[in-house]
Amino acid sequence: MARGWESKSVEEQMAEQASSPVKPAVKDPARERKRRDLEMQREYILNQRTSHADRRAALEAALQQIEDQLKTFD
Repeated sequence: MARGWESKSVEEQMAEQASSPVKPAVKDPARERKRRDLEMQREYILNQRTSHADRRAALEAALQQIEDQLKTFD
């Protein structure tokens, strides 16, 4: 009895999966959590509005520090 095209497609998919490179290991959850925390801190700082020059300077310095830390995750 002849096989249908569907079973051939399934066999081809299985062969592709077997020959495909192994996916990289799951990223470190603690590292990903730290990156998300930094991104949320960055968003919080960007949403702060102040007319006080000293406060603005402190926020800009904090923002620069967070962005520098985020660069290490890329």
